[in-house]
Amino acid sequence: MINSTHDSTLKSWVDSANDPDTDFPIQNLPYVYFDRSGADGDGGIGVLIGDQALDLTRCREDGLFASEELAEVAWTLQKGAAVSNLFDIDPEALSAFRARLVALLKDDSDEATRSIVAKNLVDSKSVRFDIPCEIGDYTDFYCSIYHATNVGKLFRPDNPLLPNYSWVPIGYHGRASSIVPSGTDVIRPKGQGRPDPEAPPIFGPSRRLDYEMEVGFYVGKGNDLGDTIDIADAEKHIFGLCLVNDWSARDIQGWEYQPLGPFLGKSFATTISPAVVTMEALAPFRVPAFDRGDDYPAPLPYLSDETNAGSGGIDVKLDVLISTKKMRDEGIEPHLISRSNLKDLFWTVGQMLTHHASNGCNLQTGDLIATGTVSGKEDSERGCLLEMTLGGKEPIELPSGETRKFLEDYDEIILRGFCEREGFRRIGFGECRGVVLPAS
Repeated sequence: MINSTHDSTLKSWVDSANDPDTDFPIQNLPYVYFDRSGADGDGGIGVLIGDQALDLTRCREDGLFASEELAEVAWTLQKGAAVSNLFDIDPEALSAFRARLVALLKDDSDEATRSIVAKNLVDSKSVRFDIPCEIGDYTDFYCSIYHATNVGKLFRPDNPLLPNYSWVPIGYHGRASSIVPSGTDVIRPKGQGRPDPEAPPIFGPSRRLDYEMEVGFYVGKGNDLGDTIDIADAEKHIFGLCLVNDWSARDIQGWEYQPLGPFLGKSFATTISPAVVTMEALAPFRVPAFDRGDDYPAPLPYLSDETNAGSGGIDVKLDVLISTKKMRDEGIEPHLISRSNLKDLFWTVGQMLTHHASNGCNLQTGDLIATGTVSGKEDSERGCLLEMTLGGKEPIELPSGETRKFLEDYDEIILRGFCEREGFRRIGFGECRGVVLPAS
């Protein structure tokens, strides 16, 4: 899994990629879809390197991927193509393409090659990043046992986890049409709620708007209707990861979710980060799956194998920050609310995908699957305000002197993710951000 592209000593002639704090060193190279916003023609598929985006479509036109080994990848890099055109390509071909990109960008590449590549670099701040592909379907899981326990205690103090939780990955079918790219404003939703249990419900703007710190993964190669995906092959069907903010209107959700689960309390907006960090880039940061010990049953056989148990987890630190209008007006930096870690999920991404297809459901290239809120065992690792404030009973305090039980208009939520391990370069996911606007 770990190869020469992960070498921590690799440097790039793109100077910003060598900054130790960058999310996008040469060891990362996440895929994006970008629009040059009229500055220099149309955009297309790219990879991020430091503070630059490399236009892969134009690199192809310049003959940089002309070898027979790269023919399949090069063919997909046409104008107007989405990043998902790459998702179901053979992993070995994609690995060869990654190695070629590293060769083009590393500091010992020849001057002639460098000059061709350089003219296809564009400042990331000058382009608009979009959703990397048309997302046909979106599924959201509920795979953090700490999140499930914390939320369960709010409603069932003596029995927070339902009996099925430790046996089956719980999920629901989300709304793909309201997935938006980072930087898109989120309009406060309206809906039914019942703040007074002794009175009829009311309709109006949500009073308990929340964020959820999640990670998503894109389906690469799909499966036919009626077919299943073995746990041993699950990650062959996963292309890469992104950050997800599954905005949630807790008052709407709390009133509507019984007996069928989330609906309008979730479907008004889901924000995703634009960069798709590949599974190959994440290879150095694999860790064992959640240690169930004697407290929880082992997964059923269809959800378990030696490889998933030994390296099915991924060590990704996940930060949530808030910036209120007052903070921005007073020049106060965004405030860190929590830091959790993807490795603490009860179910792995491979188990989620295998379970999703276990009934013969046909997953398709470009489908997005999210983990559910990622929380840890400590109070500082809680991935949403519902947990952080104990359902609004204990507001959090901000450096501006403000407090928050739930989100207010013009609050901005910023999600960040990054991987660190001794002996390897730090890589990151960029940001997933959105500002709450008043209800329309």
